[in-house]
Amino acid sequence: MSILVKIENLQRSFKIDSVTIEVLKGIDLEIKKGEILAVIGASGVGKSTLLHILGTLERPTSGKVYFNEKDIFKLNNDELARFRNKTIGFVFQFHHLLSEFTALENTMMPALINGLSQNDAEKKAKVLLEEVGIGKRLHHKPGKLSGGEQQRIAIARALVLSPELVLADEPTGNLDAHTGEEIHRLLKEINNSQGTTFVLVTHNEKLASKADRIIKMVDGRIATRSDKI
Repeated sequence: MSILVKIENLQRSFKIDSVTIEVLKGIDLEIKKGEILAVIGASGVGKSTLLHILGTLERPTSGKVYFNEKDIFKLNNDELARFRNKTIGFVFQFHHLLSEFTALENTMMPALINGLSQNDAEKKAKVLLEEVGIGKRLHHKPGKLSGGEQQRIAIARALVLSPELVLADEPTGNLDAHTGEEIHRLLKEINNSQGTTFVLVTHNEKLASKADRIIKMVDGRIATRSDKI
């Protein structure tokens, strides 16, 4: 497999008053195209911060992140936002669906924001919602849907612009065990059918074991790696 993302000596620190808190302490990592990579570790070890930097939601203090060999943090904020919208999808523990909009409208939203026509956005959203098993609930609002159904919509929304990379932060953390396994199975199906690269942050080592590779973070560093492919 070729390399989609390469991270070199990634560091992230925050200053609170006169105290500097080091969150990431020199991360080196390669993410392969088409793989599912799981990131595990206790709360507070820097998993979400790593994901936020991968998603260009925040910049590192130092270090490099290359995406298809391009040093992405050389981009200015506007360029970075365009790159993020076209290239990266996000799935979070809490679905962040807009309660006043239907499943279809929520899924269409990133496509409309990115300039797709109403017709094209709707067609693409319908296909994705069918694929994730929500084809018969297109016009239901989130309040009328289960947690698992809402997460399926969030996954469809993340995929609507055909991103190369999807970042999922505790995507099953708010779901029961059975529904969580269904969501992980769905992500694997999407990975197999579309070749989408996934990075999953999770506390659930059982679910992480179904990924292609696992890294474990301890105190802002990668402590162990398990290469299964």
